[in-house]
Amino acid sequence: MSSSQFSSTPTSLVDNLLAGNRRALARTITLVENDGAEAHDALAALYRRTGQAHIVGVTGSPGTGKSTLVNALAKAYRQRGYTVGIVAVDPTSPFTGGALLGDRVRMRDLSGDPGIFIRSMATRGSLGGLAQATADVILALDAAGFQRILVETVGVGQAEVDIASTAHSTVVVEAPGMGDEVQAIKAGVLEIADILAVNKADREGADKTVTALHMVLGSGGPSLRQVQHHGRLMEAGLPAQSRDESWTPPIIKTVALRDQGVAELLEAIEQHRDYLQTSGELQRREEDRARTALIHILQAAVLRRLQENVPAQQLQQLVADVASRELDPYSVAEHLLPAVLSAS
Repeated sequence: MSSSQFSSTPTSLVDNLLAGNRRALARTITLVENDGAEAHDALAALYRRTGQAHIVGVTGSPGTGKSTLVNALAKAYRQRGYTVGIVAVDPTSPFTGGALLGDRVRMRDLSGDPGIFIRSMATRGSLGGLAQATADVILALDAAGFQRILVETVGVGQAEVDIASTAHSTVVVEAPGMGDEVQAIKAGVLEIADILAVNKADREGADKTVTALHMVLGSGGPSLRQVQHHGRLMEAGLPAQSRDESWTPPIIKTVALRDQGVAELLEAIEQHRDYLQTSGELQRREEDRARTALIHILQAAVLRRLQENVPAQQLQQLVADVASRELDPYSVAEHLLPAVLSAS
């Protein structure tokens, strides 16, 4: 099928995506990444066809082998007959705006498998380890029928907790020899783990890392998933659901390069999926995901209307006045808000 047969409208793209056309899926994702009214129309048409995939977030510090582990997990899922979508988020340079998108290179041995679709994305300055459009790309993959969607974050540290509002199951990857037995504690991501993977477990110090993780898990403390959600969402006046603490994150030792421990990790993910369904936690997490998506959409809509209804020169002058301390940002925001909210 030529691209011209489904390139004219979002409707034709959606129809072909739902029919299993990979090129239509790729073009729909590009449309989503570029944002705009056509992307919103396509996503609205796809939304009722979603909700079937299990979304697995894979996060952790740089150098822990996340890409290799995602690669191994994808192959393991394919061996079990599951179709797999992979979203790999690469960091964007704040200076050039460019991104390496290196996961296409690292995962090239998965190419050619009709049951796998890989999409690398640039953060484009978005904080939290996830590109702004990641949730919408996941939605497109879900609608296209992929049963498991693996989301690998950029691995930049504390902001990685954003994955908790996107995935159903979050795998935090650790590795020995990273300069700290539990690097994730400093990174602020350990508390969002549904499953902990100690990768590169053939290295010296792996057992020490596992022991340290067991000690931290045994110490209790607040769930960062709950704290982070409240910290972000209560600003919008919408309290988040608290996390069910009855699940204890298992710790799985893996050597992804040799496929060691990968089957056990896959089984832990599937057990967590079963737990979410039987405990009612899945519905709570779906509500958290919907709440987060709605807030992001509203924030983006407000910014678009601001740009559309406030002349750039006026906005720049207000910025200059705030920078020179002639005006405060709170008063300026209150001044601009009526113009945004009253826009048709």
